[in-house]
Amino acid sequence: MAAKKIIITCAITGAIHTPSMSPYLPVTPGQIAAEAVAAAEAGAAIVHLHARDPVTGAPDQTPDAFAKFLPVIKARSDCVINITTGGAPTMTIEERVRPAAFFKPEVASLNLGSMNFGLFGMLDRFKDLKHEWERTYLSNKDIIFRNTFGQIEHVLTTCAGHGTRFEFECYDTAHLYNLKYFLDRGLVKPPLFIQTVFGLQGGIGNHPEDVLHMKRTADRLFGDGYRWSALGAGRNQMNIAAIAAAMGGHIRVGLEDSLWDGPGRLATSNAVQVSRARQIVEGLGLEVATPDEARSILSLKGADAVDF
Repeated sequence: MAAKKIIITCAITGAIHTPSMSPYLPVTPGQIAAEAVAAAEAGAAIVHLHARDPVTGAPDQTPDAFAKFLPVIKARSDCVINITTGGAPTMTIEERVRPAAFFKPEVASLNLGSMNFGLFGMLDRFKDLKHEWERTYLSNKDIIFRNTFGQIEHVLTTCAGHGTRFEFECYDTAHLYNLKYFLDRGLVKPPLFIQTVFGLQGGIGNHPEDVLHMKRTADRLFGDGYRWSALGAGRNQMNIAAIAAAMGGHIRVGLEDSLWDGPGRLATSNAVQVSRARQIVEGLGLEVATPDEARSILSLKGADAVDF
């Protein structure tokens, strides 16, 4: 799995952090587009995108919301555009898949299992929230992020025939086995782009042994039929990036996954985190993949085959 070309993915805004947590979290279409282009210029081959209500900052999974920034990013950058089908854990699967089904991107994310989804710990750090929806959303201790076998199959079949490949987000070991189920039934094809997620409350932890365990399991299940990437949530972002890159894996950073640029210091942009990740990669004597190199590594269809 070791490779000299390391793909950096940047997750620009997500649906976990809320606007009151950081003035640097992009919310409006213009902010999301500008942050995505700057992240690409800093070295991200892939930008992973969510949309938000430009006034409240709440997650917005309507195609109209994505239409306000997708063409702008495509016109200003040759980066690979990845559209979420995760949306927010409070949304239905029909809501979540609509933008990817409508725009037919090169890559879409896909969560591989249901899980408890705990955001309530953030309230200990962020107490001054501007919007009522933020407190309601963050304080909910009963969120189950539903990604049943039927729902996963719904996303796969809805996007079948579009040439869209997936960033398979795996938050625990069982999610890798779920992916193997879909591979064995021919609903997904290699090379699989597996994004292992560490440190989110409800998923696997962020200890180096957790990273090694997920990697060993993926190696055993998929052999050379997958491309491995890793992301760490919160303060563990760069630690996990360093471990993965040292093992020849691809890495993901961005304000969706962490608001920080060191202890107690907010990252002022996504590009700052991409630059940190690039320093790690190049410090190991490896090279950051360009968008076209990422397309080759992941067997993507190309930017000219999307519907935006």
